[in-house]
Amino acid sequence: INLIGNVFMKKSQDLFSFTDKIIKKVKLKRDADFIIVDIHGEITSEKMALGHYLDGKVTTVVGTHTHVPTSDTKILINGTAYQTDLGMCGDYDSVIGMNKENSIKKFKKDPSAQSHYPANGQASISGVIVDADDQTGLANNINQIILGFSALKSTIEVKHNIKLYTKKQNWKLFSRYSCGGYAKISK
Repeated sequence: INLIGNVFMKKSQDLFSFTDKIIKKVKLKRDADFIIVDIHGEITSEKMALGHYLDGKVTTVVGTHTHVPTSDTKILINGTAYQTDLGMCGDYDSVIGMNKENSIKKFKKDPSAQSHYPANGQASISGVIVDADDQTGLANNINQIILGFSALKSTIEVKHNIKLYTKKQNWKLFSRYSCGGYAKISK
């Protein structure tokens, strides 16, 4: 389920009343084995409030939009895995994925600054891996991952690290080298 926040974002339907409508239609273990909610929003408090609001009703609530991973990965009290913002998949030797030199020029109001354009350095992957209970649909464990993240690492090394991490965790890789796409092999 992809939701968009209301604070500092383009006007959309009320986040919480819209969420209520969706959760009434799609119930955990009745309609879906697992439910993952992505809250695309600007402010952390709105994402946190939604996480607590959905705790025990969905498998995972994760935030996106700010491009910067938060360090609050946890299982909420009623069993929902949570992280305020996953971060981005892109070049971290940048300003939220954009060319850092040009971004600094823009902040300095330098007239030679151009429209934002992407950084072209080493790609990184940020996200979480959630192990969920087959019976309840709720989370057993959540781990934050940030792979790459260094201008010194080669693409081959990053891909190798992803394979090693998923093998060590006994995870099957469903979608190679993308944000997310992991599922735990368990019975």
